[in-house]
Amino acid sequence: MSFSQAHPALARALAARGYADPTAVQLAVTAPELAGADMLVSARTGSGKTVAFGMALAERLLGPAEIFAAAGKPLALVVAPTRELALQVTRELTWLYGETGARLVSCVGGMDPRREQRQLAQGAHIVVGTPGRLCDHLDRGNLDLTDAVAVVLDEADEMLDLGFREDLEKLLGAAPADRQTLLFSATLPADIVRLARDFMRKDAARVDVAEDGEVHADIEYHAVRVFPHEIEKAVVNLLRFHDAATSIVFCGTREGVKRLTGALLERGFSVVALSGEMGQGERNEALSALRDGRARVCVATDVAARGIDVPDLGLVIHADLPHDSEVLLHRSGRTGRAGRKGVSILLVPSTRRRRAESLLAGAGIELFSEAAPSADAIRRLDEERLLADPLLSEEMGEDERAFASRLAEGRTAEELAAAFVRLARTRLPAPEEISDPVERKPRRTDAPDRPMVRETVDFTGSAWFRLSVGRRDGAEVKRVLAFLCRQSGLKGRDFGAIRLADGETFAEVAPGGIAAMERLAAAGNDENVRISRADGPPVAPPAGPRKDKPRRNDDRFKGDDRPKGKAKPPYKEPSRDGKPPYKEAPRDGKPPYKAKKKDRKAH
Repeated sequence: MSFSQAHPALARALAARGYADPTAVQLAVTAPELAGADMLVSARTGSGKTVAFGMALAERLLGPAEIFAAAGKPLALVVAPTRELALQVTRELTWLYGETGARLVSCVGGMDPRREQRQLAQGAHIVVGTPGRLCDHLDRGNLDLTDAVAVVLDEADEMLDLGFREDLEKLLGAAPADRQTLLFSATLPADIVRLARDFMRKDAARVDVAEDGEVHADIEYHAVRVFPHEIEKAVVNLLRFHDAATSIVFCGTREGVKRLTGALLERGFSVVALSGEMGQGERNEALSALRDGRARVCVATDVAARGIDVPDLGLVIHADLPHDSEVLLHRSGRTGRAGRKGVSILLVPSTRRRRAESLLAGAGIELFSEAAPSADAIRRLDEERLLADPLLSEEMGEDERAFASRLAEGRTAEELAAAFVRLARTRLPAPEEISDPVERKPRRTDAPDRPMVRETVDFTGSAWFRLSVGRRDGAEVKRVLAFLCRQSGLKGRDFGAIRLADGETFAEVAPGGIAAMERLAAAGNDENVRISRADGPPVAPPAGPRKDKPRRNDDRFKGDDRPKGKAKPPYKEPSRDGKPPYKEAPRDGKPPYKAKKKDRKAH
């Protein structure tokens, strides 16, 4: 296969860029029978769509000419869902149309709209932008699409998910009816089909290049089991083990991005962060650092990383599980792009195993979990990489030879080699000691039979930790203990007293488990229970009976302590002289204490 079907000017640009064989989507949309036709294209992320629609538009924009005429009203409009994707498309089309003299203008949110207005006024052949900013320029009269011969909607399904349907309809309605429309979408839900029916010609071609097995062809997937409190360590070891030119680590929240970015910076990684709270200038600087090699690791949220394309991105790590299978595939699609190979690693906490299995099944990925790389395995791999380093086999220059002779004076070869090894190791972040959740100590078969004695733990110097759940949240001692063991990796014997209150719980931790609990408190957990170090044991409630409860039998007055006067004794005294208690002898035939009803009437 070759790019023989591409416009000559574009074919030369592709050859200069090192493109040898077209991808499946590039072959499909440039087929001669589809020249100038409307197309509804279903293709996965990273399949070379930008180059594909760039080649498909060339015949309509240039015809037989190899250079554009003077720029005026836009001839083509490309709409993308995010700023990063729009800027990426602009960069790709700039080198693809480099020999044609094309003038491209990008219009995206977060940039200076006045600068964009001036650029549009100077004329453009191709305009690339996000729906909101393009509609703003359209409403202000800065953007005139009456001469447009082609409109491209890139990742249309994502734009509809983000609520841009009305903006897309406005932009499509502003372009001439005889334009060529190319709609690219990873999936084809009902909303996409409806949009195509309303704004594309009836003879629009349906191009589906998402063949079975192609989704994961260039991406190697792994599922790594890990304790929840050791996710940070697992990320460190995976970055060190794979040693990719550029890596991206996905977190579920902005707080997670901040925490992990700080941890990696502290360990010596060159890392940048991407999250929704960052301004456009900060985001551009972070992406520039990744592209020019100043940073090798990016820690990002899903929203911030949507649509970004980083060259040589060889590794994707899912530090937090994605929400669904579609997000898993979208994250992983940042690597393995345009024919390159990539690795996607899903960190599976011991408490989220079934959730991870459901995500992988929904994405059509069959995996068995594996342990994270150990520190010893990383050190062995470092030695192999050092032995294979091309610097050891390069020929020395004259200045290097003279300095090498000075270094060798008075030193043995082993001493020089040891210094070289130490120098190489100081430039690498140290690997972490990490546990495997499924490892079990082998049972000794030669041990004599003896009664099982529970191991005792010394709680001298223990610490107390506060949990943000209590009785009214349904907390119970056994459930709290199970939660702490599951999240921290400690044993039940490492916890002492557990005291429940209405809105919080206090747990005593042995000295050997304090460090693990502090790591858990800093890293958080997947059950949204806040954990913090307490100053000490909880304050006991004041002693004494509660006023809102009746007296117990033990609190009754006894003996001579019973109240005097008109108050009746709370119990019956024994009879006196064999007579019933409290009854006196009849007086003049009258009953004791009270007269009968008929006698009272007589009186």
